[in-house]
Amino acid sequence: MLEIGTQAPTFSLPDANENTVSLQDYRGQKFVLWFFPKAGTPG
Repeated sequence: MLEIGTQAPTFSLPDANENTVSLQDYRGQKFVLWFFPKAGTPG
């Protein structure tokens, strides 16, 4: 688990439209990164 304030490691994932999105695409911008453990679970 990352500590608060630690930079996230660089990674790339497909978005809802199957376009590859990289964390580096948002460097220097504010954004929300939300992970959830499993689809269909309350969040």
